[in-house]
Amino acid sequence: MKKVTHIVEELVTPIVTHMGLELVDIEYVKEGKNWFLRVFIDSPTGIDIDQCGVVSEQLSEKLDEIDPIPHNYFLEVSSPGAERPLKKARDFERAVGKNVYVKTYEPIDGQKEFEGLLTAFDGQTVTVEVKVKTKKKTITIPYEKVASARLAVIFS
Repeated sequence: MKKVTHIVEELVTPIVTHMGLELVDIEYVKEGKNWFLRVFIDSPTGIDIDQCGVVSEQLSEKLDEIDPIPHNYFLEVSSPGAERPLKKARDFERAVGKNVYVKTYEPIDGQKEFEGLLTAFDGQTVTVEVKVKTKKKTITIPYEKVASARLAVIFS
């Protein structure tokens, strides 16, 4: 049996593609007593609430047709926000030149968390320029060691 997120991806991809949008991520999680199906969409120019509404309505119709979820859940369609997750290689490629927050599976130079400017991504390594006190330091992280990453909003 396919996972709910895979089924939803198959249903929502044609909808967002037709609208000129990008599917960023899908989450299916239980929080407290409630289940949530969250679909994150975006475009190079951003998205608005009307686009989220259209995707939500069309996806809801498709989900009602095949009914892949056996219990009640809340469907949420939204932008990934300013601190969008970086999950795929193309996300890292687009984020070069932007501030990021990266967690690793194991320590690199004694640390597992890095925040700074993503200066390069070559498919094998993620290069982040971090500030250590008043100096800048370049950290090269093997891509397979990245546990999670997201864009970072840094206030200065």
